Order: sequence, then C-alpha cells, then structure tokens
Amino acid sequence: MELFEQIRREYEHGGGTIRGIAKKLGIHRRMVREAILSAVPAERKRPARESPKLEPAKAFIEAILVADRKAPRKQRHTAHRIWCRIRAELPEVEVAECTIRRFVRKRKMELRLVGQELFVPQSYCWGEEAQVDWYEAYADIGGEREQAYAFCMRSMASGGAFHCAFPHASQQAFLEAHERAFAHFGGVFKKLRYDNLKSAVKKILRGHQREETRASSPSDRIGISNRSSVPRPRATRRVA
Repeated sequence: MELFEQIRREYEHGGGTIRGIAKKLGIHRRMVREAILSAVPAERKRPARESPKLEPAKAFIEAILVADRKAPRKQRHTAHRIWCRIRAELPEVEVAECTIRRFVRKRKMELRLVGQELFVPQSYCWGEEAQVDWYEAYADIGGEREQAYAFCMRSMASGGAFHCAFPHASQQAFLEAHERAFAHFGGVFKKLRYDNLKSAVKKILRGHQREETRASSPSDRIGISNRSSVPRPRATRRVA
C-alpha cells in the first residue's frame, strides 16, 4: 500500500516515467503500471494447492459427513473417528490425522454440521466487582478424608482468586471468609456476585426475585451491593 502511494506520487508530482520509476525503486514496470491504474493493490490470486495424500480419501470422508447430516448430534463422527476408519478401511491411504482434522472442520462448516463459536468480550473496572462461591469439598486431614466447606472470591477484572476452607458452614465462617478475602485483595469490592450460595440465598425464585437470609447477608455490615447469578435451566431430553 505504501509502495503504491510512493509510485503514484513519483509519477504525478515527480514527473518520472514508468521506466525511470521502476529503475529508481527497483521494481518491475508491470507493478508501476498497476499502481498508476489503481491506488489499491490487486488481491493476489493464490493457486489451489494439490493434496495428493488427501485426495484418495475425500470421497470416503464426504460420504460419512453427508450421512451424519441425518444422524443425531451425539452420534456424528469426529475427525479422529474418521481418521481411524480411514486407517482401518482404506489402509492404502497414508494421511496424517492433522490433515484429516483440517479438511473435516472445513467441510463441517460448509455443510453446517457445526456452528461458528461467538464470543462476547467482557471488561471490568479494577476493584469494581468480584464473584463469590461457597461449596462443599473433601480434604485429607491426618490420614482421614473429611468434609470441608470452601470459600472462593475471584476478581472479575484480574481473574485473581482467594481460597480458604472451614470445617463447618456457619455464619461466622462465611463472614470470616469475606474478611480474609478483602485483606488478601487489599480492599473491598463495590459489587459481589454470588454463585447461588445455599448459605446466602434462602430461596431461589424465578429471575432476580430472591429471598436472602438476614443472618448471612454481608451487604448490611460492609455496605456493598450484592447480586446472585441466575441458574441456567437444565436441558431436557425427550425419549420416544
């Protein structure tokens, strides 16, 4: 792009000839003519690369993928499974698994057997929000496996996390865990998002209508805003 601009500048304002510009810049006269006709370089035509190793297996793979369009999603062939079938049913075809993976991925996208993954970028201000989780765990203490209750607070901005565990799921342990986490992060977050804590949420209703226990609410003591994550509905499967 910059080279084309330089060529056009030399030709229009420098008073140079096509041959003189080509000699000055060390390029072919054909490129000088292209730059004079258009300020945008033409898209390079890439010749289709031959794949002698993959070519004998293309028809076999295509038949499998076409048949998978009518099969249930859980029963469709993966690229690894197709490669294993090629090795078993077409032993004369020697092709690498990575080559099969690239071709199967491309054909599945064209046949719409898989959807494109979309991602929504998230951004958080420093010290603005954290996520809190309180869950059951097991720990080996003194050679015996005992049940414990783990607390986790994760900063949404940095991804840094604080973990601690208690032998009992009491109000004192829950509030003490908050105090330790704030000391670890060096401050208090403005918002805390709770991941469906049984000790913090008394009843899960539809949407954001939640009934919170007064004994386990840290917002009244600390003066922060607390939220709860909405649980995703579980997928149901019909059996004919």
